[in-house]
Amino acid sequence: MTPETLIAYALVLPLAGAVLIGVFGKIADLREAVTLTTSGALLYIIISLTRLVLAGEQPELQVLDVVPDLSLSFKVEPLGMLFAIIASGLWIVNSIYSIGYMRGNNEPRQTPFYICFAVAISSTIGVAFAENLFTLFLCYEILTLSTYPLVTHKATKDAMKAGRLYLVLLMTTSMVLFLPAIIWTFGLTGTLSFTPGGILAGKADGLTVGILMGLYVFGIGKAAIMPVHFWLPAAMVAPTPVSALLHAVAVVKAGVFSILKIVIYIFGIDFLSTTNTTDWLLYIAAGTVLLSSLIAMTKDNLKARLAYSTISQLAYITVGALLASQLGVIGGGLQIAMHAVGKITLFMCAGAIYVAAHKTLVSELGGLGRVMPYTFTAFFIGSLSIIGLPPMGGAWSKWYLALGALEADQLFIIAVLMISSLLNVAYLMPITFNAFFGKPADGVEVGKIKEAPLACLIAIAITATGTVLLFFFPGTIFELLQLIKTR
Repeated sequence: MTPETLIAYALVLPLAGAVLIGVFGKIADLREAVTLTTSGALLYIIISLTRLVLAGEQPELQVLDVVPDLSLSFKVEPLGMLFAIIASGLWIVNSIYSIGYMRGNNEPRQTPFYICFAVAISSTIGVAFAENLFTLFLCYEILTLSTYPLVTHKATKDAMKAGRLYLVLLMTTSMVLFLPAIIWTFGLTGTLSFTPGGILAGKADGLTVGILMGLYVFGIGKAAIMPVHFWLPAAMVAPTPVSALLHAVAVVKAGVFSILKIVIYIFGIDFLSTTNTTDWLLYIAAGTVLLSSLIAMTKDNLKARLAYSTISQLAYITVGALLASQLGVIGGGLQIAMHAVGKITLFMCAGAIYVAAHKTLVSELGGLGRVMPYTFTAFFIGSLSIIGLPPMGGAWSKWYLALGALEADQLFIIAVLMISSLLNVAYLMPITFNAFFGKPADGVEVGKIKEAPLACLIAIAITATGTVLLFFFPGTIFELLQLIKTR
């Protein structure tokens, strides 16, 4: 199988799976078998491509020329390869979890759920492998449209309201800010291709760079930098597997990945480090880290607390990009991977609590750890990774972000990282402590509660174990990040 064929299969296979899920939609076992088989096949293809990239290859696939100097084309480079590994690997885990959650909670419209999920993964792979800004923008928009039905899955008044906010905010930022930034970039350079070292050096002055970077950072609404973040907490009305997709696997990661890729291959970190006109964005990203953590502390709804935690953790990646240093890029790339595994663990635990105990508030979780020990042990492990404590994978990303701040001579970022970690402790650790050692809330009969369905527990165990393994065996991630050509 040629590298070009592998790229094509990676893009098309989830779409073929979506069609087959629709065909077998009335037979639950077959529908879910198709989901698992498709996700497994995609991971096999991604692993095959990873071997090529680690060997120094960067295969390309050109689909068509839209107009001169503007094509729909894909190229597998190390940063995109990392994102594709995360998306494809966690699709399998989330699919296993979804089977237990959707059945255990008797969710309606399960077939459309699995179909939209598959389409979203296909567009995510498109974002990861995009060779140019035009292709990235197209796949980015398909991702927005394919996840809208997932946000509105429950079809309640709150779900439809959240869906409207989700669609309007993400589409508006794309059309009003992101697209003009792309057009402006093309006008300045005559190309949209992602190029090592960037394409703007010698084509844009400092003020232009500052404005253009602002258009990208706020135009890529999925990155959830304040104040373009409201859609994310609102989308928590969706089923928990959707929340996991939004926060860990695809949507928000597509946003921060896009910013990181644009900084590396459109602006160029060497060029960006010579100007101070983007410092204002670094301050906004750092403010997002701290402010969203403070808001998380005030939220009694567990998923809302985790949502604001996600906004904070995503801003770490934007910070890593805006530091415009080699180590900052590595820290941002590590955070994409480490946060994905840690946060999906926390969201799946939240869903397991809802399925098993029908509890959504932090104040209602007292004593539940004694009857749901596997779930809350996993929550504890995921929390340690989000905080950034060893031996969890999240420790690596915060370490390299701090090194990146030193390299860029932005010492205040180190203080932001330290304060943020303390705030993470404040809003995450009491949850586990109260679950194991606290008294049950009034009216909660702990004795009647047991663990969530086995499929949920298997998925949670995989990702919780993954957070530990990523600390001891981060080699492939480091190798990919070190292969990124920044010059």
